[in-house]
Order: sequence, then structure tokens, then C-alpha cells
Amino acid sequence: MIGYYVHHQGQGHLQRMTAIVAHLAEPVTVMSSLPRPSAGPEWVPLPPDDTGVTFLEPTANGTLHWAPRHHPGLQARMAMISSWIARTAPTLVVVDVSVEVATLCSLFGVPTVVMAMRGDRSDRPHRTAYDGAHALIAPWLAEFHHTGWPKAWSDKTFHAGPITHPAERPAPVKVAHDGSPKVLVLWGSGGTNAVDAGFTTDQLVAARASAPSWHWRFAGGRAEHRVERQEVRALLHWADVVITHAGQNAVAEVAASGTPAVVIADIRPHGEQLDTAMSLDTAGVAIGLARWPEPDEWPALLDAALARGGEGWRRWICPGGAERAARFLDETAAGLRRTARTATARSAPHASTVPTA
Repeated sequence: MIGYYVHHQGQGHLQRMTAIVAHLAEPVTVMSSLPRPSAGPEWVPLPPDDTGVTFLEPTANGTLHWAPRHHPGLQARMAMISSWIARTAPTLVVVDVSVEVATLCSLFGVPTVVMAMRGDRSDRPHRTAYDGAHALIAPWLAEFHHTGWPKAWSDKTFHAGPITHPAERPAPVKVAHDGSPKVLVLWGSGGTNAVDAGFTTDQLVAARASAPSWHWRFAGGRAEHRVERQEVRALLHWADVVITHAGQNAVAEVAASGTPAVVIADIRPHGEQLDTAMSLDTAGVAIGLARWPEPDEWPALLDAALARGGEGWRRWICPGGAERAARFLDETAAGLRRTARTATARSAPHASTVPTA
């Protein structure tokens, strides 16, 4: 049995889990405070640990990320995870992501496979989770690994590559046209302000005004601009260049489409998106930026993205990441069971030493 903890912030962790679980041979039980998908694996619904007005000492003096003192939701979810471990004795637990859940599993003697995250993970809580993990899965290829990790982490990391659902159908072939070049601004659901979305409405208006020869469209961010995944695919086919943030799902969609891109890092803890954007830029896959550009920078940036093209995305996306991650988990679970059986056999008393009546 494999346990699988899914963090409730955003949809990336959930989508990654469903992609992997679809290829697992091992039975799996998911633990999360997210709603269970209509069709999916066994599910342990966890109570939320982030409700309430005040949170006392949530970092336990800097040793954890989120463990608010005397929070009933936190206590209940940890009790439920503990009860599930005691009842099922899982071979391993995949943690995507929570330092606290990874630590709890280790205290039960259950090996963890932690889903690695980009950015600077050298803070004390992350070091605890990564140091204690039996293995790490990186949802990117080793070619694009620029995090400066300690050797101990790199040695136990499996680079699965991007973990996404297979496309429902092949991306349509782009057709050359003689009209105005077209640019799509594809953003996440964090909003459209300088803190959450990396830019303001005024900055977007100024960008459009600075490149009037381009035809602009916008998808994401504000509720009125939300689009379904199939609509995103169509818009990416429409665009000659896409401007997007460096979030996991957005980058995966753009990569699948092969559209030339300007990828801008949103402000995120630990610089996760900054790491992704800079890796893309360094590898020559896309134009990667640490901030929303000034208006007069846009014409040159769009031209540079168009000239660079989208061929580099083929190196980045490397289809089959979910299958590779699932195979790694199945093989890891089998190896852990073999190790356990060997250890049990070695500790068993030899027949000659067993006392007789």
C-alpha cells in the first residue's frame, strides 16, 4: 500500500497526483482536505488546518512551516493520518507537499518519497523533510536542475520530468499568417495585482500600448477571463507568442503547445517560479524574466520570443513524466518490501538455537 498526501493549496498538487496514480500498479490511498474527484483512488478526507482568525506560533519557533498551536483542525488531521498509518501499515507515503506530514510519517518509521519543489529549499523545515526522505521526485529533467542542492539530496532524486496528464488530442499545427502577430497573456487565478499576479491592470494596458502592432488577448487571473483547459489549448494555438507566469501547470500547457513564450516569475515563497523562469531562459527554451517588464521593453521582448521559437519546449516537456514517476514509486515500494523481508529473516532465530520443550 502506498499513501499519498496532497496539499490543498491550488490545483497543481492534485493534478499531479491524479496523473501519477493513473499509472500505479500499487494500491494507493490519498489523504487531503481537497474534495475527492468524482473518479479516483481511495480517499481519506482531512479537516482543514488553516481556518480561524488567529494562529499561534504556527512555525514552532522556525522548525516547521505550519503547525499552529492548539488548532483543532491540525490536531484532527494529524490524528487521522496517524490512525490510517497504524491501521494499514503503508510501505511508503508520497508527500506533495508538507514538512509536517513528512515528519509525522518518519516518526512512525514509514519511508517518505517527497515531491521536490524548485527554488531555495535550504530553510530548516525543508531540510528536515528532504534530509529525512527516502527519496525525492523532481518533476523536471536533470538537464534543467539549477537549484544548488546538497549532494545528499541530488543522490536520492529521481528526475521524472514534467508530470502532466496526456493531451486529449495532439496540439494542432500552427499555420503561418500574414496578419498582425498575436500575443496571449495567460495567467493564473491569483488575481491581477502586483503582489499576487506580478502585474497590475495599468501595467497590462501599458504593455499593450507599447506594442500596438501586436493583437493582444488575455486569459486567466480575473474571474471574467477564466477559461476551460480546452479553450486554453485553442488560444495557445491562436497565439504567436504567449506571456505567462512560471507556475507548473501554465508552463506545462505552454510547453505542450510549443508556443514561443515570455515566462515571468510570480512572487512565491522560496523563489519557486523565479527558479523555473531562470532555468527556461538559461536553457534557451523561452524568454525568462524575474519581473514584469517596463512598457518600453515589450516590443523587443516579443520579437525576441518569436525569433527564439518554440522548438526548445520539446526538450523541456519530455512526455511520460507521470508514467516514469509511477514506475519509480512501484519499484521503490517493491525494493522497500524486499529490504524488510531480508531484515526480518536475518533477525529470526536459527532453528538450532530455538529452545525445545
